[in-house]
Amino acid sequence: MLEAADLLLGLQIAIAVIVIIVLYHVLFIVVDVRKIVRRAQDITMQVEDVIMKPLSMTDQAIDMVMQFIEAKYKETNKKSKKKK
Repeated sequence: MLEAADLLLGLQIAIAVIVIIVLYHVLFIVVDVRKIVRRAQDITMQVEDVIMKPLSMTDQAIDMVMQFIEAKYKETNKKSKKKK
């Protein structure tokens, strides 16, 4: 018959094998998660580029309009000062 010490040794070996298998699977899960995060980061950067491009173009357009308006305002101020 099996003694308690032999049974405990068998259980320890079984648990060690199970832990090794679990760690092996965790390793593959971590690698897959890293790939998924990298893809998500790439998609996020692409979405950010798509959103920021029109915003930067709008900002440039507003800057051009503001410069045009300021130039017109300065011209009208110079003309009104000359008339006085």
